[in-house]
Amino acid sequence: MIVVWFSCGAASAAALKLTVDRYPDEIVRAVNFPIAEEHPDNRRFLLDVERWTGVKVETYTAKKYPTASAVDVWEHRRAMSFPHGAPCTVHLKKEARQEWCAEHRPDWHVLGFTVEERDRHQRFVETEVSNVLPVLIDAHASKIGCADMLRFDGIRLPKIYDHGFPNANCIGCVKATSPTYWNLVRKEFPEVFAQRAEQSRRLGVRLVRVRNKRVFLDELDPNAKGRALKSLPDCGIFCEEDPR
Repeated sequence: MIVVWFSCGAASAAALKLTVDRYPDEIVRAVNFPIAEEHPDNRRFLLDVERWTGVKVETYTAKKYPTASAVDVWEHRRAMSFPHGAPCTVHLKKEARQEWCAEHRPDWHVLGFTVEERDRHQRFVETEVSNVLPVLIDAHASKIGCADMLRFDGIRLPKIYDHGFPNANCIGCVKATSPTYWNLVRKEFPEVFAQRAEQSRRLGVRLVRVRNKRVFLDELDPNAKGRALKSLPDCGIFCEEDPR
């Protein structure tokens, strides 16, 4: 049995499609860990991908956090981001994945690691599980190539991409440190920006980096810009802090 970890991003959707096409005689299951803070259109995208691939996407929520809310995790942990990742991913995705695997015991794992992410794939194999099928890397599929693949087959990408964000992670992803990213959140989703600003100030978390100095979101100049946005790692079952 092959399990494809589906994050509602273009890469994991393409990985599911390629897995089904490449292994037609194997049992292929797709599992998604829904997060309350994702854009609601991610659910529409999930249904479209089900029809496209012919695979029902199962959903699973970690037992410790039945609300599936990153905000709840941050409150419980009294933190939003750590040097090597975010607690929301640890509890809502990594621990959820471990619970699911303990029950179902898959033979192989497939993740949305693209050809640009060979190093992330290798770290995952070395530190998490070794039985991973690198279907996107083997197909030399890039992030742009995955998106093009979906568009070619008439699959509309999640609406979060239309707002200028480079992935389908939660709105206001705490792995991001770029002022460009956070001012885009402020512009497109002002209520989310206000929520992150309030919670991060209360928890003492400086989420944004300006000129190599960490500052609170409520201190961020609305006109501040960093580098042009590039894709954060998809918030799947492997999480790293954005280096920018």
